[in-house]
Amino acid sequence: MQYESVILELQRATHATLQVLAAELVDLDLTPSELNALGNLADGAARTVSQLGAAVGSRPTTLTGVLDRLERRGLITRSPRPGDRRAVLIELTADGAHTAAQIHRTLRAVEKRALTDLPPDSLASARAVLQALTELGT
Repeated sequence: MQYESVILELQRATHATLQVLAAELVDLDLTPSELNALGNLADGAARTVSQLGAAVGSRPTTLTGVLDRLERRGLITRSPRPGDRRAVLIELTADGAHTAAQIHRTLRAVEKRALTDLPPDSLASARAVLQALTELGT
Protein backbone atom coordinates (compact mmCIF):
# COMPACT_ATOMS: atom_id res chain seq x y z
CA MET A 1 0.00 0.00 0.00
CA GLN A 2 1.40 3.38 -1.05
CA TYR A 3 1.64 6.10 1.59
CA GLU A 4 -0.54 9.05 0.62
CA SER A 5 0.69 12.37 1.95
CA VAL A 6 -1.41 15.52 1.84
CA ILE A 7 1.80 17.55 1.88
CA LEU A 8 3.21 15.73 -1.15
CA GLU A 9 -0.12 16.12 -2.96
CA LEU A 10 -0.02 19.83 -2.12
CA GLN A 11 3.48 20.12 -3.56
CA ARG A 12 2.40 18.35 -6.77
CA ALA A 13 -0.66 20.58 -7.04
CA THR A 14 1.44 23.68 -6.42
CA HIS A 15 3.95 22.66 -9.09
CA ALA A 16 1.19 21.92 -11.63
CA THR A 17 -0.60 25.18 -10.83
CA LEU A 18 2.59 27.23 -11.15
CA GLN A 19 3.24 25.66 -14.56
CA VAL A 20 -0.26 26.60 -15.76
CA LEU A 21 0.03 30.14 -14.38
CA ALA A 22 3.51 30.59 -15.87
CA ALA A 23 2.21 29.49 -19.28
CA GLU A 24 -0.87 31.71 -19.16
CA LEU A 25 1.03 34.74 -17.84
CA VAL A 26 4.26 34.22 -19.82
CA ASP A 27 3.93 37.65 -21.45
CA LEU A 28 4.34 39.32 -18.04
CA ASP A 29 7.85 37.85 -17.66
CA LEU A 30 7.47 37.46 -13.89
CA THR A 31 8.76 34.74 -11.58
CA PRO A 32 6.31 32.67 -9.50
CA SER A 33 7.35 34.69 -6.42
CA GLU A 34 6.65 37.95 -8.23
CA LEU A 35 3.26 36.65 -9.43
CA ASN A 36 2.47 35.63 -5.84
CA ALA A 37 3.39 39.05 -4.44
CA LEU A 38 1.38 40.95 -7.05
CA GLY A 39 -1.54 38.55 -6.72
CA ASN A 40 -1.64 39.27 -3.00
CA LEU A 41 -1.56 43.02 -3.67
CA ALA A 42 -4.32 42.85 -6.30
CA ASP A 43 -6.94 44.19 -3.89
CA GLY A 44 -5.09 47.52 -3.97
CA ALA A 45 -4.52 47.67 -0.21
CA ALA A 46 -1.08 48.85 0.89
CA ARG A 47 0.82 46.42 3.09
CA THR A 48 3.96 46.48 5.14
CA VAL A 49 6.74 44.13 4.11
CA SER A 50 5.88 41.96 7.13
CA GLN A 51 2.21 41.81 6.18
CA LEU A 52 3.00 40.94 2.58
CA GLY A 53 5.55 38.36 3.71
CA ALA A 54 2.89 36.66 5.82
CA ALA A 55 0.42 36.73 2.92
CA VAL A 56 2.85 35.22 0.40
CA GLY A 57 4.34 32.78 2.89
CA SER A 58 7.91 34.05 3.02
CA ARG A 59 10.14 35.94 5.38
CA PRO A 60 10.54 39.67 4.83
CA THR A 61 14.26 39.17 4.13
CA THR A 62 13.42 36.66 1.38
CA LEU A 63 10.77 39.01 -0.02
CA THR A 64 13.25 41.88 -0.37
CA GLY A 65 14.72 40.57 -3.65
CA VAL A 66 11.24 40.09 -5.11
CA LEU A 67 10.27 43.62 -4.11
CA ASP A 68 13.53 45.02 -5.54
CA ARG A 69 12.70 43.49 -8.94
CA LEU A 70 9.07 44.65 -8.87
CA GLU A 71 10.14 48.17 -7.91
CA ARG A 72 12.75 48.31 -10.70
CA ARG A 73 10.01 47.34 -13.17
CA GLY A 74 7.78 50.14 -11.88
CA LEU A 75 5.09 47.81 -10.51
CA ILE A 76 5.32 48.76 -6.83
CA THR A 77 6.55 51.58 -4.64
CA ARG A 78 8.06 51.34 -1.18
CA SER A 79 7.76 54.17 1.30
CA PRO A 80 7.99 54.68 5.04
CA ARG A 81 4.79 53.86 6.88
CA PRO A 82 3.23 57.03 8.33
CA GLY A 83 3.76 57.08 12.06
CA ASP A 84 6.32 54.24 12.00
CA ARG A 85 9.53 55.02 10.12
CA ARG A 86 10.83 51.49 10.74
CA ALA A 87 8.06 49.89 8.69
CA VAL A 88 8.04 50.01 4.89
CA LEU A 89 4.73 50.26 3.05
CA ILE A 90 4.30 48.44 -0.28
CA GLU A 91 1.82 49.85 -2.81
CA LEU A 92 1.02 49.11 -6.43
CA THR A 93 1.74 51.68 -9.11
CA ALA A 94 -0.81 52.17 -11.91
CA ASP A 95 1.12 49.64 -14.03
CA GLY A 96 1.34 47.33 -11.02
CA ALA A 97 -2.41 47.54 -10.45
CA HIS A 98 -3.04 46.66 -14.10
CA THR A 99 -0.62 43.71 -13.91
CA ALA A 100 -2.03 42.54 -10.55
CA ALA A 101 -5.56 42.65 -11.97
CA GLN A 102 -4.46 40.48 -14.90
CA ILE A 103 -2.88 38.01 -12.46
CA HIS A 104 -6.03 38.00 -10.33
CA ARG A 105 -8.26 37.32 -13.36
CA THR A 106 -6.01 34.46 -14.44
CA LEU A 107 -5.96 32.97 -10.93
CA ARG A 108 -9.76 33.05 -10.84
CA ALA A 109 -10.03 31.46 -14.28
CA VAL A 110 -7.60 28.66 -13.37
CA GLU A 111 -9.44 28.04 -10.10
CA LYS A 112 -12.76 27.94 -11.92
CA ARG A 113 -11.50 25.42 -14.48
CA ALA A 114 -9.96 23.21 -11.81
CA LEU A 115 -12.60 23.45 -9.11
CA THR A 116 -15.92 24.07 -10.81
CA ASP A 117 -17.15 20.48 -10.49
CA LEU A 118 -16.27 20.12 -6.81
CA PRO A 119 -19.04 20.41 -4.23
CA PRO A 120 -18.84 23.51 -2.00
CA ASP A 121 -18.24 21.42 1.14
CA SER A 122 -15.14 19.91 -0.51
CA LEU A 123 -13.75 23.39 -1.10
CA ALA A 124 -14.44 24.38 2.51
CA SER A 125 -12.65 21.25 3.71
CA ALA A 126 -9.71 21.90 1.40
CA ARG A 127 -9.40 25.46 2.71
CA ALA A 128 -9.44 24.14 6.28
CA VAL A 129 -6.62 21.70 5.47
CA LEU A 130 -4.56 24.43 3.78
CA GLN A 131 -5.10 26.77 6.72
CA ALA A 132 -3.99 24.09 9.19
CA LEU A 133 -0.83 23.45 7.16
CA THR A 134 -0.16 27.19 6.87
CA GLU A 135 -0.45 27.62 10.64
CA LEU A 136 2.38 25.12 11.16
CA GLY A 137 4.80 27.87 10.19
CA THR A 138 3.43 30.47 12.57
